[in-house]
Amino acid sequence: MKLRIVLLSTLVVLCSLSLFAQEWPQWALNPQHTGQTSIVGQNLNENLVNIIYDPLVPQEEGPNAGAGTLLAHYQAPLVDGNNVYMMFKSGTFDPNDYSTQTWGETKYSWSGSTLVTAWQFTTDWKAPGSLNDFWEPVFHPALANGFLYVPGAGGSIWQVNKSTGAGTRINPFNNINTSRYTASPLTVDANNNILYNVVQLKSGTKDFYADDIVDSFIIRVSPSGNIEKVSYSTLTTGTPAGNAQCTNAFSTQPLPWPPSPTAVAPTVQCGTQRPGLNMAPAIAPDGTIYVATRAQLLSRETWLLAINPNLTQKWIRTMRNRFNDGCGVPHSLGGQLPPNGAPGGCRAGANYGVDPATNAPGGGRILDDSSATPVVAPDGSIVFGAYTRYNYAQGHFLHFASNGDFLASYKFGWDCTPGIYAHGGTYSIVTKDNHYGGVGSYCNDDTICPPDRNATDPGYPEQYFISQLNHNFNIEWSFQNTNTLSCTRDSSGNITCVSDHPHGFEWCVNAFIIDGNGVVFANSEDGNLYALNQGGTLKQEIFQQLALGAAYTPTSIGSDGKIYSQNAGHLFVVGN
Repeated sequence: MKLRIVLLSTLVVLCSLSLFAQEWPQWALNPQHTGQTSIVGQNLNENLVNIIYDPLVPQEEGPNAGAGTLLAHYQAPLVDGNNVYMMFKSGTFDPNDYSTQTWGETKYSWSGSTLVTAWQFTTDWKAPGSLNDFWEPVFHPALANGFLYVPGAGGSIWQVNKSTGAGTRINPFNNINTSRYTASPLTVDANNNILYNVVQLKSGTKDFYADDIVDSFIIRVSPSGNIEKVSYSTLTTGTPAGNAQCTNAFSTQPLPWPPSPTAVAPTVQCGTQRPGLNMAPAIAPDGTIYVATRAQLLSRETWLLAINPNLTQKWIRTMRNRFNDGCGVPHSLGGQLPPNGAPGGCRAGANYGVDPATNAPGGGRILDDSSATPVVAPDGSIVFGAYTRYNYAQGHFLHFASNGDFLASYKFGWDCTPGIYAHGGTYSIVTKDNHYGGVGSYCNDDTICPPDRNATDPGYPEQYFISQLNHNFNIEWSFQNTNTLSCTRDSSGNITCVSDHPHGFEWCVNAFIIDGNGVVFANSEDGNLYALNQGGTLKQEIFQQLALGAAYTPTSIGSDGKIYSQNAGHLFVVGN
């Protein structure tokens, strides 16, 4: 009964907030990152707008870069009544240095059925690293206090006048250090404070992972401009020191893994704990802040951190050794690998349930390629999507209670901020659920881990779903992408298609819209935007643009129910 009362009171708060916040002001809509709104989406009858915001995509997909794959993350369109704010890029793309590009924000205003440019603000923010390190990080502003807040250089942000496009810098530091980066989307809390993460590298660092970091910070800026800054070194007390040794994975030992039932994985220097890149802080209704952190030099050394409203540590919990669904676990019991000794399986005789790369229970990794962000559910629990390689690179969702207890996991979680559908005194979790093909089960050796998943593991084949889980992480429904057609539209609007995807297309959405009727909106690499009813039936779809190898992209919605989606550097708006 107590749980139900908490859920109902939280739902009342969420519904009340949605009545007064009819726009989309930040990543995944709100501080909890739930993606659920009271707005009812329009029918997907027409692509009203198609705007190119990233003209560098041909360079990013070029033979010296992504080779036909767009390895970049993009912001969610921010919707504010009649106005829409979306990023733009210029400059040139250099796979060895992201800083050759320039980022900014365009304000568009609706005039009839057309978006008209009102102004553009060019920022001095630069993405850290290069394609040699990770996929291009996300640039993500937020709306609050009558302003647009935009990431800036050296750990700063800009407060931009929404009428004029003029910006005023807010800088928590005493200089602009080009080795210091605003490294997350901006989150707006219930009090209209702006929160974000900053990471500082050693001066002159070119290889992002060559050295340990200097420091990292969480920043909170009040509506009046008061700045609070706290180092993650004080917030992650209890984790291994930067110069400590942490358990890594087998690398030189012969495949298949684990090398033996008693094998012990090697250790490496951990590096200092810092927030994962692209990860917007999540904030619960009680003011608790959630951030997932990793060791700079080891993606396996990961933690979920709860921060008190006064910016002190509340608790911190490891994400290592949380899963027991590895070697030898049959599919009927939640395993995802072929049997031990079979192609794609672990070495014969391997310990039951372990990650073959470590010979220990599986753990969530944080790759800086990802844009997954913690989500706070209506009962105060936290859901976070992490990477795991041993289950065909699908990752896992981890579910923690508000006191830090580990509750459950689910066998997908890669690069996804799941949506929360609150209903009837409980809630459900909406996620993409890609069962990837062509990647091998747990290693990159085509002999030991054959890439043809369907041939070697027919009980767990290549398939692509949107799934809804209940609050205990059991599947309520799944919608499978069964489209086999790659389609293109010519200059006259004529669409031609060829059947070349027998297993369907990957879902490339990384944050959802769940509208006032519970309809889920998600885009796919097949170029379609889908509207899915509760129960997992197809309500409607509309073709926009084929986006094979596309960047993971979020969706958003306006107060009038128009749907904003994107792929391959194009912003689409869809409506009646």
